[in-house]
Amino acid sequence: MSSDSVLPLPENPVIVGFGGVGVDLLATVESFPKPDTKNRTTQFKIQGGGNTGNALTCAARLGLKPRIISKVANDPQGRALMEELEAEGVDTSSFVVSKEGTTPFSYIIIDNHTKTRTCIFTEGYPPLVPKDLSRTKLLSALNGARVAYFDARMPATTLVIAQEAFRQNISILVDAERPREGLNDLLNLADYVVCSEKFPQAWTEASSIPRALVSIILRLPRLKFVIATLGKDGCIMLEKCADEDSHLEEADVDNSMKSLTMRKDDSIVMPTCFASNVTKFRAEGIGSVCGRLYFGTSEKIPPSELIDTTGAGDAFVGAVLYAICANFSPEKMLPFASYVAAIKCRALGARSGLPYRTDPYLASFIN
Repeated sequence: MSSDSVLPLPENPVIVGFGGVGVDLLATVESFPKPDTKNRTTQFKIQGGGNTGNALTCAARLGLKPRIISKVANDPQGRALMEELEAEGVDTSSFVVSKEGTTPFSYIIIDNHTKTRTCIFTEGYPPLVPKDLSRTKLLSALNGARVAYFDARMPATTLVIAQEAFRQNISILVDAERPREGLNDLLNLADYVVCSEKFPQAWTEASSIPRALVSIILRLPRLKFVIATLGKDGCIMLEKCADEDSHLEEADVDNSMKSLTMRKDDSIVMPTCFASNVTKFRAEGIGSVCGRLYFGTSEKIPPSELIDTTGAGDAFVGAVLYAICANFSPEKMLPFASYVAAIKCRALGARSGLPYRTDPYLASFIN
């Protein structure tokens, strides 16, 4: 691999995202504060944040051309936030800027000892409602987009945008962090779902994540795949396949997942992916689905290099957006997304460590 190898630009790199943006005030401390004590920071940074802002910044650095729909106030924080996104190559022309009010912000405390982060979020005001977004601005944002991304906030406006994206045959990816108001209507339009570790069982009440993924695929017939991220434990993906072979092997999904995880080699540091054959996966009491099951490992980050996990999930999603546009196979997509998320964790904040497409290590995923 030559040192000037870079990720290729997909044929259509245009994506659009709608959801949360904000300002992150990040403070690192030696250990998480006890009540009624005074503590000193070891490092402090102010940076743009929010699931959508982070994911689309990641996608822009990887070579996509993101457009973002969101709302900020005309205050110093809102202006700085938009300038930061524009400097990263994110199109903010579809933003709604309120003359008054406040831009969303979060206090984020990073514990140096446990490597955990605690977020305290303050919503912006006034919120974005459907009447804030003109049809002209909406159609302009969606024009020619390959994928539309939603973090499931601001449900009424989300549904208006998602329904228009659906009408225009734009693929829809939903980032499901937790059950929210209006999420079910959004999920019914989704082609892809990336969710947190806790979401699948919380949404389906299934007894395990693999069983929950079967339930999600059965409940959402439009879905092509669903991914559950597991932090340092990697990720699980269930891809739906056409059920054309009546002689397909049938297997319990929990046992199949266990078999995949047993193939993990703990001596391998970099992310890898293990895939099943096309199988009819059975979840007792739920049903069965024809598909492929994948187990993706995460990179083993040396403790001395692990700085901050803030926004790691957003980085993963940003990489998945690139992978969809670049037509990556799941076996290539999952290690790629895990690697991008791991790079992010080596710097303070959700965006500082995000890699650029010129990173020669990223190019190794296309070879």
